[in-house]
Amino acid sequence: MSNPLAPVARPYAPEVADLLSRYPQRDGYVLKLFRSFANSTRFLRKGVANLLDPESPLPMRQREIVILRVTANLRCEYEWGVHVAAFGSHVGFAEAQVRATAGEGGSADCWEDATERLLLDVVDDICREGAPAPARRESFRAAWNAEQQLEILALCGNYHTISFVAKTAELEPEDFAARFPG
Repeated sequence: MSNPLAPVARPYAPEVADLLSRYPQRDGYVLKLFRSFANSTRFLRKGVANLLDPESPLPMRQREIVILRVTANLRCEYEWGVHVAAFGSHVGFAEAQVRATAGEGGSADCWEDATERLLLDVVDDICREGAPAPARRESFRAAWNAEQQLEILALCGNYHTISFVAKTAELEPEDFAARFPG
C-alpha cells in the first residue's frame, strides 16, 4: 500500500505551488516535510504556525534548544537533523551540546548556562506531562515572561505535530541533515 503522506512530487497543482512558495527553501529545494504537508492544502495553510520568524520573543538559541529537545524526545531524526544542520552552528552549539539535546538533556555537563539546563528540563516535563513539573514551575515563571512562556509551549506543540507528520510519513533524512549521535 502506498504512503498517503509521502512527499508530493512536481509538478504541483497551482494552489500547492503557491502555498509551498511561502515555506522556507534551501536553494530552491522544498523539504520533504513541507511536501508531505502538501497532501492537504488546508494543512499547508493552517497545520503549524511559523514560529521561526525574527519577531520571536525567545532568543534563537533557546528556540533551537526547544526544537531539538522536542524532536529528540519524539525520536524524530528527520526534523532534529534538519535543525542541527540549519541552525546548530549559527546559534553556537558545541558538538557536545548537540549530542546532549538527543541524549542527557539538561543533566549533561556541557551546559554552562543554568537557564539552558532549566529549559531542557522544562521541555522534557512538557513532553512528558503537558506542563512544567511543579518543582520547576516557579523557576520557569521567573526565567521567562508570559509571552516567552507561551512561545515555548507553542514550539513544543508545533514540533510535536511536525514530528508526528515526519514519522508517520516515514521521511528519510535530508541529504544535508545531521543524524542522531551513535
